Amino acid sequence: MTVGTGDFELTIDELRVVARFVVEAAEEVLPVFEAAHPDDPRPRAAVDAAWEFVNGAKRTNLQRVTASDAHRAAREAATESGRLAARTAGDAAAAAYLHPIAKATQVSHILRGPASAARIAELVAGDNPEVGDNFVARAKNHATPGLIDVLSRYPNAPTGKSRVDHLMSKLDSKLRKSR
Repeated sequence: MTVGTGDFELTIDELRVVARFVVEAAEEVLPVFEAAHPDDPRPRAAVDAAWEFVNGAKRTNLQRVTASDAHRAAREAATESGRLAARTAGDAAAAAYLHPIAKATQVSHILRGPASAARIAELVAGDNPEVGDNFVARAKNHATPGLIDVLSRYPNAPTGKSRVDHLMSKLDSKLRKSR
């Protein structure tokens, strides 16, 4: 089944591949948010909604609502790592609705979560950039050919000034070169 209209086709199965890549990163860093905000279930709900989609459920309003809720939790988080972890959870649920539009901003929906997870790893390690670079290398090795195929339909990741933007661009470059 093909979804939406745009510059190319994306299938539901391809969206599941993208969502799996993002939710695996979110799952890894979600404990950072939950340790700082144990009474806020919104990012966990987004991760659960993403897994439901990845595991074969139809994409529904559940993914949209939990994604928005997790992004709100990110804005309310007390620390950078908590904010990034909640945003990554929101990105995982939102991946079910990636648009087949050839814009660099869409690449953020694929790679911002893993790049944010890399930044969290840096922060946990005392702001050590080597840790983030190693996380990016691991994410590259974890990417499936299907994910790289979807990514290659989009322009390169947008450039930005933040460390997350830098890590996202680095991951994008590594994935495209591995094709």
